[in-house]
Amino acid sequence: ALLTGPGRYRFSVDHLLVLTVYQCHGACAEVDSDTEAVAGKGFKLGCISCKRRSEVESSSTIEWYFRPKGESDFVHIYTYKEDNPTIKNEQFLDRVDWNGSKRSSDIQDASIYLFNVTFNDSGTYRCFFNRILYYDNYEHNTVVSKVVHLTVVAKATRGTASIVSEVMMYVSIIGLQVWLLIEMIYCYRKISAAGEEALREAANAEYLAIASESKDNCAGVQVGE
Repeated sequence: ALLTGPGRYRFSVDHLLVLTVYQCHGACAEVDSDTEAVAGKGFKLGCISCKRRSEVESSSTIEWYFRPKGESDFVHIYTYKEDNPTIKNEQFLDRVDWNGSKRSSDIQDASIYLFNVTFNDSGTYRCFFNRILYYDNYEHNTVVSKVVHLTVVAKATRGTASIVSEVMMYVSIIGLQVWLLIEMIYCYRKISAAGEEALREAANAEYLAIASESKDNCAGVQVGE
């Protein structure tokens, strides 16, 4: 396509530039938030929304809402827009800190950090991305929401998935070490065998050289006689 005409050539180069810009942006992965906090400690409420097209510029306003356990209504607790946070509820006054995207209006990580968690913080949290996408000729508004169901406990508990992951990690480490040991033994034996073969070949070559030299000397003696 690059050799069929000036127009097609320019089109292909533009696409390569777009791909290059796309690759230069940081990777984004929508990881779910943890859902169990320990009373008296801090806790990160995770909220991530990745854009489908990272090369498109955007700006976002983030809204956090909270519904206490056993209640039916949500209350507005926090707003964030480009380094301008506002706590909206007295229950969370001086207890919420921004833990998401820094120094940018193009927010994809809207996580917040909750200090000194209490049992009253148990409930459902909703995070809203009010995002504006800026295209060449128009703007597009989108709203994305994420939900976190938080449970506050007196003492941290380890889930089955965490235990299995740790066991698998140790099994993988041990397996890797055994494999490396086997590889080292195999390589040592192979090098040792190659060394012995080289010594035998050198000895044979030296023997043949000596034998040849002896034969030449005997021939010379016979001619002299």
